[in-house]
Amino acid sequence: MDRIDAMRAFVLAVDGGGLATAARRLGRSPAAVTRAIAFLEEQVGTRLLRRTTRSSSPTEAGERFLESCRRILADFDEAHALAAGEKSVPRGILTVTAPAVFGRRHVRPVIDAFLDAHQTVQAKLLLLDRVVNLVDEGIDVALRIGHLPDSTLIATKVGRIRRVVCASPDFLAHAPAIERPEDLTTVPCIAFGQIADGQTWGFPAPQGRAQVPIRTRLAVNSAEAAIDSALEGKGVTCVLSYQIADHVRSGRLVVLLRDFEPPEMPVHLVYPEARLAAAKVRAFVDFAVPRLREAPLYE
Repeated sequence: MDRIDAMRAFVLAVDGGGLATAARRLGRSPAAVTRAIAFLEEQVGTRLLRRTTRSSSPTEAGERFLESCRRILADFDEAHALAAGEKSVPRGILTVTAPAVFGRRHVRPVIDAFLDAHQTVQAKLLLLDRVVNLVDEGIDVALRIGHLPDSTLIATKVGRIRRVVCASPDFLAHAPAIERPEDLTTVPCIAFGQIADGQTWGFPAPQGRAQVPIRTRLAVNSAEAAIDSALEGKGVTCVLSYQIADHVRSGRLVVLLRDFEPPEMPVHLVYPEARLAAAKVRAFVDFAVPRLREAPLYE
């Protein structure tokens, strides 16, 4: 039995809520669809569907297998389209990953606009604050912040950011002067990241990097929470430049210690070379790069 056809029957059975729906859409008998899914279950060695007389739903293993099937079918349909001469038509499911805050603020609007321009494409945006293995996890494109290790991925630079210290004008109007990193020991600070005693922030030094103790008044595990407290005048915080660019432009936050900032970090779109053969990936990279380069990342 053809494994691709069996996968398509499985996906349609899940999406349509039952074997009868899958059979109608495929133009096959319910018995044929049942055999196709039984064939898949035999191949993978576990049950994929819970069947009742009226509906079918995936098991836990079926849920995991479903995502793989969707990705394989999308790649298969893309390859078929390429072979048929439809190289210029983006289609299928585009999967993109990005860090949570950056992705929500800058990548999601680009994907929305891309989908408006390409009606034959669907998209999945995974907001993950971890490095994803693109090949193993079936990702088409990733946005990454920081210097990239050597790899076989293609990288296109779309911007640069830096780590900045900031506070609100109201706070600064009543605080001691903050002219050097050591002055942070005299003012309340809002720490983001490790929530622990003995917080330090790193700054460039002649010998490489110095860890400067800060006076932690509040520690949070969310950059947005730290920024909100800084906006309310509760202290000084240290975050990434793109996270406060809008507030700096509006005058609600002021960047401090500019002469002591660590080196800037690049922002790239990365993608496996093999994925670039897909029209959806080529079209998205061409669409996203100029738009991301215009994003306010480095105020």
